[in-house]
Amino acid sequence: MILSTAGLVLLISPMAVAPDTSKPKSAVPDELRREVESAIGRGFDFLKSSQDRAGGWTPKYGPAITALVAHAFAQDARYGRRHAIVRQSVERVLQSRQSDGGIYTPGMNLANYQTSIALMMLAAIDDPSHKSVIADAQKYLARLQYDEAESIDGANSWYGGAGYTQTKRPDLSNTQMMVEALHASGLPPSDPVYQKAVRFISRCQNLAATNDQPFAKSGSNDGGFIYSAANEGESKASEEVRELPQRELRSYGTMTYAAFKSLLYAGIDRKDPRVRAAYEWIRKHYTLDANANMPAAQSKQGLYYYYHVFARALAAWGEPVITDAQGRDHNWRVELCRKLLSLQRDDGSWVNEADRWNEGDPNYVTALAILSLQCALRE
Repeated sequence: MILSTAGLVLLISPMAVAPDTSKPKSAVPDELRREVESAIGRGFDFLKSSQDRAGGWTPKYGPAITALVAHAFAQDARYGRRHAIVRQSVERVLQSRQSDGGIYTPGMNLANYQTSIALMMLAAIDDPSHKSVIADAQKYLARLQYDEAESIDGANSWYGGAGYTQTKRPDLSNTQMMVEALHASGLPPSDPVYQKAVRFISRCQNLAATNDQPFAKSGSNDGGFIYSAANEGESKASEEVRELPQRELRSYGTMTYAAFKSLLYAGIDRKDPRVRAAYEWIRKHYTLDANANMPAAQSKQGLYYYYHVFARALAAWGEPVITDAQGRDHNWRVELCRKLLSLQRDDGSWVNEADRWNEGDPNYVTALAILSLQCALRE
């Protein structure tokens, strides 16, 4: 769960940015859709069998995994928002509601993640009785953002970001979770929290033309994103820092897709150089076989988080087909469905054998896989 721009002209291809109206909409074929629905059903059967007596999943991560699972069940027509398993799960999650508006387990140092995931669940369920809970959680997440309230101004590399808690260093993974939750729960992109987040997100991009951080000025300038701009920057792609003689940080898939969707949620124009450069990176590194551009030894780490942000980001982009840098067309929905079908285990679960960032937990990974498939099926 913890996961966690050479010339700008060369990075940007207008044909790769503007929607191509000449291409037909590429729906998931009916036969594949039926296969996916069946796989999701088997995934739900696994999750029902692994639910604990208190109505939750993997409690060592507080309410987060339970909220992910409930979100998936609520979105499925075979269960829906009012199904007993959803109601029971929501009740369990809301036991973690705190007086400050957050929904988290104190002491775990995961307040941002847990509240964001719970807020997304509540938004999907869309129960009027949760209106005040949603509003309080939105306000709580906004308070976690580093800004003038903490005497941090726009020149500071922490500005606009969010961390695990109100005292932890900000990173892009936590920031994108906050942005996704606020977007899903209906906070309009005109709210200042998004524009502050964009400042931090932009500073995580390997794009010299728009990023004032030293690592971006001396780095790959490839348009991709790293884990955090704070404190001179950090990448989780092998924790790689090269002295060239100046510091360079490696862009990688999970953070690039996460940032790409966050910029779109924040209302940044598709023609903005940050969005366009990120999209070119996605075209160049398009893959479902690995967490894109991670070193070979780490390429499977965070893979299901990658599939989830891949699906959410490309759904936000709105194009059914992605043309990669070699000119090959990819119906990303179909390809993602087939990839996840190939990875499902006999018991209906999914799990990542490269267990980093908690992806060895089948409850967490199965929920992520189902949510990714559900996103792919929505058109």
